[in-house]
Amino acid sequence: MKVAIVHEWLESYAGSERVLEQLLHCYPQADLYAIVDVLPAAERAFLGGRPVRTTFIQRLPFARRRFRHYLPLMPLAVEQLDLRDYDLVLSSSHAVAKGVLTSADQLHVCYCYSPMRYAWDQQAQYLRAAGLERGLKSWAARWMLHRLRQWDLRAAAGVDRFVAVSRHIARRIRKTYRREAEVIYPPVDVQAFPLRETASSLSSLREDGEAFYLAVARLVPYKRVDVVVEAFAATPQRRLVVIGDGPEARRVRARSAPNITFLAHQPVAVLRDHLQRARALVFAGEEDFGITLVEAQACGTPVIAYGRGGAREIVRGPETPAPTGRFFAEQTAAALCAALDAFEAGPPILPQACRANAERFGIETFRCEITAFIDRAWQDFRTGLA
Repeated sequence: MKVAIVHEWLESYAGSERVLEQLLHCYPQADLYAIVDVLPAAERAFLGGRPVRTTFIQRLPFARRRFRHYLPLMPLAVEQLDLRDYDLVLSSSHAVAKGVLTSADQLHVCYCYSPMRYAWDQQAQYLRAAGLERGLKSWAARWMLHRLRQWDLRAAAGVDRFVAVSRHIARRIRKTYRREAEVIYPPVDVQAFPLRETASSLSSLREDGEAFYLAVARLVPYKRVDVVVEAFAATPQRRLVVIGDGPEARRVRARSAPNITFLAHQPVAVLRDHLQRARALVFAGEEDFGITLVEAQACGTPVIAYGRGGAREIVRGPETPAPTGRFFAEQTAAALCAALDAFEAGPPILPQACRANAERFGIETFRCEITAFIDRAWQDFRTGLA
């Protein structure tokens, strides 16, 4: 079976690239395609030396740093990939990768991280963040997104089987494309985040000022790190450490207080150390899944999260037999503060419960589930061709 894997773009070793790494492990014979490849040399090891076949956007001016500016051209670019010699096409998609053209004799399976947020239900949020709510540029952007939605529906119709990263995304796929999707959670290297040694009850916290809560996120609008910072600025008796950087950094830091420390982006070793020592991980965004939440749980660390999106599928709330965290219902500082109060006043959350919960999302589980699903899809597909 000849296999092609089409990834959106290669820029850094992040969440979708971890999925790509495992797909390449499951299908080592696969050829790899991407819109552009600007991955630094230091982060290319997971590709195993494979060549990456790219589109014409790779050769356009300033594409290495500003390839996202060519979004209007990406549907055309991905449609130019010649995949006619492959039996199985796997697209790893949160934007346009699923738009590759395949024939009736080819099986196309899309591992979908999300329908395009900026083109569908989060359009208003992205336009506001970009300062495009009014004016001629706003109307130009809205028209472009309107056309992109039309193309995206056509692209989704060309997919034979959808796989969603969470039940949350499966619902969004059903709403957007009117298609059903199998749910296979993305792989998390839980072995790289071992169980911490410290207990998690409030009474056992060290008294030397080391106790802290942790926020880990790219500083972009939808992550809502501003809500976390505002909540801790209002409760100076609590310490907060923020790991992450991004375009919202200046605005978020402007809300800071003496009890809040910003560390910008950090290596995995530093992230792991903080996850193991934190009182809890605090997250106020609505995630498609939430790999960092799983990594925190693997370290035995509770999670206090906004109660929508992937967090609901990762964290076990206080109503469960073995809770691993708490939720808050609104993306406001007041709601988060109330959740923090309840967390500190409630019974201790056991690190062992958090660890056992995280192990549901391990790499081997993903490999078994994705290959079993594709094997079934392939058999059904071949039966239909017979």
